[in-house]
Amino acid sequence: MPVPRAIRRVLRRISPAQLVLGSFAAAIAIGTALLMLPAMAAPGTPPVGFVDALFTATSAVCVTGLASVDTATRWSGLGQATILLLIQLGGLGIMTCSTFLVLLVRGRISVRGRMTLQDTLGGASAADLRRLVATVFVSTFVIEAIGAAALAARFALEMPPGRAIWFGLFHAVSAFCNAGFALFSRGLVDYVDDPTVNVVVPGLVILGGLGFLVIGECWARRRGKAAQRELSLHTRLVLSTTALLLGAGMVGFFLLERANTLAALPWPAKVMAAWFQAVTPRTAGYNTLDYADLTNPTLLFTIVLMFIGAAPGSTGGGVKVTTAAILWGIVRSQLAGEERVHLFRHAVPRETVGRAVTLAAAAALAVVVATLALQVTEAHGQVSDASRGLFLELLFEAVSAFGTVGLSTGVTPRLSDAGKIVIVAMMYLGRVGPLTLTLGLSRPTRGRIQYPEEPVVVG
Repeated sequence: MPVPRAIRRVLRRISPAQLVLGSFAAAIAIGTALLMLPAMAAPGTPPVGFVDALFTATSAVCVTGLASVDTATRWSGLGQATILLLIQLGGLGIMTCSTFLVLLVRGRISVRGRMTLQDTLGGASAADLRRLVATVFVSTFVIEAIGAAALAARFALEMPPGRAIWFGLFHAVSAFCNAGFALFSRGLVDYVDDPTVNVVVPGLVILGGLGFLVIGECWARRRGKAAQRELSLHTRLVLSTTALLLGAGMVGFFLLERANTLAALPWPAKVMAAWFQAVTPRTAGYNTLDYADLTNPTLLFTIVLMFIGAAPGSTGGGVKVTTAAILWGIVRSQLAGEERVHLFRHAVPRETVGRAVTLAAAAALAVVVATLALQVTEAHGQVSDASRGLFLELLFEAVSAFGTVGLSTGVTPRLSDAGKIVIVAMMYLGRVGPLTLTLGLSRPTRGRIQYPEEPVVVG
């Protein structure tokens, strides 16, 4: 049936940014409605209320992992399967999924679809979009299948085969999509010294956080298709910054927690726990240690890692590792007296530098506003000493939501409805990105006005 002309005119007026915002909002709305159905609740329990259903749907679509109700005990098998579907849809990117369906049916992508995909997948060229979409789906399902098989084999040692397969599939998809939802009430705490879990889950998280552009480029070089060409600046920044953050995170966590949560563990388990907790702040959300027991310095250190997050065009959130690399390049270039930002002997375009600074500033502002809002909703009426004790935990919660990480010190189920709405807004903002939200809500200017320059004293 042909689309009415009035609807076509409306669709033509929708910008790519608005399309991304609307698609995620629509998926969250549909997920909320589904999760409120009686069949989604665990047997013998009442249907989940609107706020908790909205919270769970947003957390799943935005691949965050924060849970206001226990995923293992509050949802039925159908409810858990619905959450998994929302995770997969959100992790791949709704626009990527819809474009894949278009390719299957019609075999071509519209100009608007190409523009939207370029933003969704991290700025790929229009000529590579068809190949990249195919790479996204093939790599995703292959990696998830391998991870699911490995985890199912491990879980089969302690549960029936059918249940082990389901647990392996759920946690593999959740890990690769950097979602952090678990079917264990204690997360993965019981597997703190398990070699399989500590290798497979972090491996899936890292691959999902690298981004599909990086995976595709590295795979092409491995197959010899790009042997004569060096890795792109984007890929080198993602790989080097990721390796640096993982190494620094592991060493930092070990030093900060060696006399606390790591003290009672044997040496192999100490190393595995430090490694796992270094990987999971890259927007994964899984944990093998109880974050309620971590020291304040460790929580603050984790906040920094969560704020940075994963790579552009990946299943992860945060301001992205490339933004952190560019910000470091700005500092280094200023100290060296250079006019341009240089990384790996390449000059970074001024437009990209400005975008990185704007993104970091907008993200920091959003975290401050959300933390202030949570202080009002959760600490209102408490004495000063008690409210100050909540500050770091609520800041941790706000950054975890914005970075779509899913780690928590245990305050998520205790949040008021108003506090949950604040976290919902932060998860949505963190998944679509502050710049996309700004572009989607702003009106394009018809012309550019140039004003006279005047110096301002800084520092």
